[in-house]
Amino acid sequence: MSLNDAQQIDRANAATERVPVVFVHGLWMLPSSWDLWTAHFEAAGYVPVALSWPGDPDTVAEARQRPDALAGKTVGMVADHLAGLIDGLERKPAVIGHSVGGLLTQILAGRGLSAASVAIDPVPFRGIMALPLSTLRSLRPIIGNPANRKRALPLTFEQFRYAYANAVSEQEAKELYEKFAVPAPCAPPFQAAMANINPRTEMKVDFRNPRRGPLLIISGEKDNAVPWALANGAYKKQRENSGVTEITEMADRDHALTIDSRWQEVADTALTFVRRFV
Repeated sequence: MSLNDAQQIDRANAATERVPVVFVHGLWMLPSSWDLWTAHFEAAGYVPVALSWPGDPDTVAEARQRPDALAGKTVGMVADHLAGLIDGLERKPAVIGHSVGGLLTQILAGRGLSAASVAIDPVPFRGIMALPLSTLRSLRPIIGNPANRKRALPLTFEQFRYAYANAVSEQEAKELYEKFAVPAPCAPPFQAAMANINPRTEMKVDFRNPRRGPLLIISGEKDNAVPWALANGAYKKQRENSGVTEITEMADRDHALTIDSRWQEVADTALTFVRRFV
């Protein structure tokens, strides 16, 4: 457990009258990508906890200098790491995650660890059969070379522009890239590509668990990496659960919808859902 994680968990446990909200980042991001969201949820009366993946550096600059620190992390490793951190909270949290963080959010919910969950542009889990061409194009720079599996790699700006920030201006895309983009472990994209082939995949969600809790899936209309077909595929699986399952599409938004200049619209959508239940 990092010092920052420990401090956030201690702070959440000390705030006995407030519900913790755990934020889970995805690939090519760090916990700091949630800074505006954590302030927003704090102001709304919750106690935010932006958890790290194992080995996450503290800053974007450090992550760019030490990409090897991020290499080799699989979805299962990260899910178990996050579950251990959440176990340290004295009150069951709401969990909000983006991209691979949206997949991890559903894995954690399927383990009964969240009071309510919001999965934003979630990477698909085993059983979702859609394979959009834009997703393949987004993954190609990583999975095109099998040797990348154990590496951590950055996206070039052109790759980030297509996969993450295709619905904002060129200038804003460059600003987002410079501020947030870091190298990421390549194992999860390989796991995603093989999820429906490998019966032992870690890309599994227990979507039927009655302890899953309420779940909202948010999809960006113009997301190239995780388009509607994948988000809706998760929704169709998740609605087999006996709990509340909802989906909404954010118009004219891409994969960077949690960090771009219109982030608050997405944050308020998530906040409204969480407020209904915790």
